[in-house]
Amino acid sequence: METLAVTIDPALDLFEEIERLKRELNAVILAHFYQNSDIQDIADFVEDSLGLARRAEGTEAEVIVFCGVHFMAETAKILNPEKPVLLPDLAAGCSLSDSCPPEQFAKFKAAHPNHLVVSYINCSAGIKALSDIIVTSTNAEKIVRQIPEDQPIIFAPDKNLGGHINRVTGRQMLLWNGTCIVHEQFSERKLRQLKVRHPNAPILAHPECEEPVLRLADHIGSTSSILRASIEMDADEFIVVTEPGLIHQMERASPGKRFIMAPPDHGCACNECPHMRLNTLEKLYLCMRDRTPELMMDRELLARARRPIDRMLEMS
Repeated sequence: METLAVTIDPALDLFEEIERLKRELNAVILAHFYQNSDIQDIADFVEDSLGLARRAEGTEAEVIVFCGVHFMAETAKILNPEKPVLLPDLAAGCSLSDSCPPEQFAKFKAAHPNHLVVSYINCSAGIKALSDIIVTSTNAEKIVRQIPEDQPIIFAPDKNLGGHINRVTGRQMLLWNGTCIVHEQFSERKLRQLKVRHPNAPILAHPECEEPVLRLADHIGSTSSILRASIEMDADEFIVVTEPGLIHQMERASPGKRFIMAPPDHGCACNECPHMRLNTLEKLYLCMRDRTPELMMDRELLARARRPIDRMLEMS
């Protein structure tokens, strides 16, 4: 932050400057629910991975500014190969994406040649290019149910989401052993203790959580599904088992309700995604002011990675 303090005039109203740059660039700012609240407030659209993919596909803006992690910006670039995609911080990666290196996954896929590859959108462009269909936590169940039951499936990279889809559909997909560092940190023991203190608070959990945690949940769904449930369910308080950035939108949608963040297994802030939090309002301003960093991708990889995304958009 010392570099930013030198680079940015402290008298600048960053919200005003970002709005000015947005008009100047004819840009759209897309942000995930897990971003810092000030970024959510300045963004044009704040949605989950499926919603952001659809916004990216349909945008008429000349420049896409993506406030999320690297694989999300890649998806926007895949859907808009001719448009510049700017990121506040190129280092904003994803532990789940990193847990599935394309070279290793290619060997795994080759060992199961009769399997259809269904990959969670939280993966690199390299994994997307090796996939037949991409899914999100919003549409994974719907898409898997459309695949013939006698068709073997590899599901990558999240074993917890894949296991949840197996349980609700009765499938036996072969799961890649990948996880999200945020969602695997939630503690079943601490969640039970929290529920004792708040017995009337429904538990809303993301399917990237481990199965013992999901067994305690009253609602399991994507970030957009959790948000919708918090609006529609008849309760005054909720226990939220996902990255806490989502609570900002939950409080905006239901100002009279209380949202309690489920604790991680350790005494740390492990339920905050360190990658998502690399993006800041200062970095957002700088990337728009300087038109950098811009995501650059190989055109052949763009074309190969687009096919399974298009298949997802068609099937969902």
